[in-house]
Amino acid sequence: MSAPAFARLPHPSPVADDVRAAAIADPAFGRVFTDHMVSIRYTEGQGWHDAQVMPRGPLTLDPATAVLHYAQEIFEGLKAYRLDDGSMALFRVEANAARFNASARRMAMAELPEELFIAAVKEAVAADAHWFPPVDGGALYLRPFMFASEVFLGVKPASEYQFLVITSPVGNYFKSSAPAISLWVSEDYTRAAPGGTGAAKCGGNYAASLIAQREAIAKGHDQVVFLDAAEHRWIEELGGMNMFFVFDDGSLVTPPLTGTILPGITRDAIITLAHDAGLTVREEAYAIDQWQADAESGRLTESFACGTAAVVTPVGKVTRGEKSFTIGAGGQGQVTEMLKARLVDIQRGRAADPHGWVTRI
Repeated sequence: MSAPAFARLPHPSPVADDVRAAAIADPAFGRVFTDHMVSIRYTEGQGWHDAQVMPRGPLTLDPATAVLHYAQEIFEGLKAYRLDDGSMALFRVEANAARFNASARRMAMAELPEELFIAAVKEAVAADAHWFPPVDGGALYLRPFMFASEVFLGVKPASEYQFLVITSPVGNYFKSSAPAISLWVSEDYTRAAPGGTGAAKCGGNYAASLIAQREAIAKGHDQVVFLDAAEHRWIEELGGMNMFFVFDDGSLVTPPLTGTILPGITRDAIITLAHDAGLTVREEAYAIDQWQADAESGRLTESFACGTAAVVTPVGKVTRGEKSFTIGAGGQGQVTEMLKARLVDIQRGRAADPHGWVTRI
């Protein structure tokens, strides 16, 4: 079956220009939303159908809708950027489409053809490009997601799904003026285990991490870092970001993709850009005790987290129980700064795009 064409439904009352201008002047991350959304439905035996660009609004769900009981739900996160020539562009949207389907397979959900995923994202950006925020680090954050929409009570994969894309004007993820974030090491909670859903971008992974994140904030930290489920020794990732470690010889280490952490698209881009810069990157296990020892000896000079929302964020302080240690000078290091600048310049169209990551709209 060929991909369905998108019907475009007129918005009866879009947000007034002055109200929109005020909303995007300094938007908190994930709090402001645009006028439209994209919706596509799936029915077993029929495939994908009813593709629409429509006014954003509440969803009406039966109390027995499968997702509410069995949590068959996945999502993606990506950004649309304004380039210097005024056009809009997406960064590595093909990778998001591929990861979306990898998550769908793990959650026993219908796969969405990658070209349809990309078309839906482009439609969402085109519909609300005038919502782009005029702030430092501004972008349109796109949230494609899919859930089991079949109405039934029974433990089995659903036969009906709804895919949607909503759009949010955003600025910088972290509003703090601190030079780096601080982390709390969770030793009581585990984000994912071998054979689980750690590599899938599903809501349950994030729900499981929230109690540890709340603990971190209560103790005065910005984020939580999780250790492996088996030995509680090896660093895995934050609640929503991958980790990198920079050493005094200029080399980098990042935890390997063993099925318990999300294969970050920003993570993959950082590895490629580091190689481009002639740096050595090792994907290998790194222990929490070694992290502290290397930081205290000076062998470790920088640590940073990365992800679509926060891009690249330096880590300055880590606390484990009653003990804390500082990374380098406690701020952004030279390698972190260089890699972030190279990544952002490509995303914004200010530098050459040798890997074909940018898709203009």
